[in-house]
Amino acid sequence: MTDVDRLRVERDLYLGLLGLSDREDPGAFVEEALSLIVRVLGAEQGYLEVSDPDEGPTSWRAAGCSEEQVELIRSIVSRGIIAEAMALGEVIACPSAILDPRFRDRPSVQASKIEAVLCVPIVRKTPIGVLYIQGRRAGGSFSEGEVERAQMCARHLAPLVETLFMRSRRQQTDHVSAFRKRLSLDDIIGTSAALAAVLREVELVAPLDVAVLITGETGTGKTQLARAIHDNGPRRARPFIELNCSAIPDGLVENELFGAMAGAHSTATRRTEGKVGAAKGGTLFLDEVGELSAAAQAKLLTFLNTREFSPLGSATTMKADVRIIAATNADLEGAVRDKRFRKDLFFRLQVLPIRMPGLAERPEDVAPLATHLCERAARSHRLGQVVLSPGALRTIEAAQWPGNVRELASAVEAAAIRAAADGSRSVEASHVFPERSSASFLPARPPLTFQEETRRFQACIVLRALEAADWQVTAAARALDLTRAHLYNLIKAFDLKRAPKGG
Repeated sequence: MTDVDRLRVERDLYLGLLGLSDREDPGAFVEEALSLIVRVLGAEQGYLEVSDPDEGPTSWRAAGCSEEQVELIRSIVSRGIIAEAMALGEVIACPSAILDPRFRDRPSVQASKIEAVLCVPIVRKTPIGVLYIQGRRAGGSFSEGEVERAQMCARHLAPLVETLFMRSRRQQTDHVSAFRKRLSLDDIIGTSAALAAVLREVELVAPLDVAVLITGETGTGKTQLARAIHDNGPRRARPFIELNCSAIPDGLVENELFGAMAGAHSTATRRTEGKVGAAKGGTLFLDEVGELSAAAQAKLLTFLNTREFSPLGSATTMKADVRIIAATNADLEGAVRDKRFRKDLFFRLQVLPIRMPGLAERPEDVAPLATHLCERAARSHRLGQVVLSPGALRTIEAAQWPGNVRELASAVEAAAIRAAADGSRSVEASHVFPERSSASFLPARPPLTFQEETRRFQACIVLRALEAADWQVTAAARALDLTRAHLYNLIKAFDLKRAPKGG
């Protein structure tokens, strides 16, 4: 087989597997995927088994096997050749298992007189399945190219299987539905158990008049969570005032918090009301509270202890009945140890702490969040009906979102705008990740030459390997069975760049 023929086969196999990713039923996906793989590899028999690493259900299918052979193959899933491949996380390929000293004495091998065997574990973070191929229609052992294609199948199957089971779990289980019946959660999107655990805390703290400290990575939705606490508490009819402590100069923090009388400082040309006064009777949300200076921390602590404050330039003490909710993505306990944050203020703020998990901890929420954000962007920019395509949703689910909801929202909003600009009512993957379009997505128009198509396919494989290895070139080269020098040349040739991480 020439290089061109090999690339054509690999391209068709990749596109074939990708085309199956919209299957809702795991069994149907496994059956069609196995049929495609057996046909491409020219195998006589095949067996594909995948499991949900979180929930445990398993889907399997066999091809070209009698009922007795299926039972035999399934009986050695936990023993024999398949067990060896799964335990080692390695590919097992041998021209004749009955002659191979590793396997020839095993009862399953002797019983079936197994010859050419190819067994490839399907691995995400842990093994989630196995691809077992037995016998070649053309006879002989599996070629090096066929082994490589089987490995490629396993690599492509892994994220598709993970997404499939994740989508299936999401459809079957909504951990949040009970809370939606009892709480007002307009801007809280998701169904995951991780989100349900947070809402359990919200239900506990909302009716209480105590300080809450919300922690979590940047962009996780801490502001929306603070709003949900306010909206479900006794102060819901009163103001909800936000103050981003990192966005104001240190010298103006006191002015922002407590206000100032006319002439109190050079910019105070008239009396201004601070956030504390504006939030009277309601809730004051202090975002990025860890950024407050030592002087501002002292004044905030005094207010928390006495509920009294004085505007700058005023000798009059005022009272304000305000609930404080604070948030930070910083390690405040570490800041306390390093003397950068007051211990007494830390304990005063975190009477009831809540941690907001990142999207990596609740991946099943990514698709409904993206759908909601797309609808919101369409309304905000008057784009009409613009929706995420199934392909775009699958791509979004498979992507990493280190900037969490904030990064996802920006990407989806931009994608909706790009789609509308193209005159399309469907947001495609190329609208979400335009910087990757030259390597990762097949174009709709104009049609590409075969050479261009092949180049894109190769670039897609390289980019996937790099992303799976977190751009560690040595690990990616090992996964692709390339030298580091060759992989560096491919990165340069395809002009591949690591996507910037959101903040």
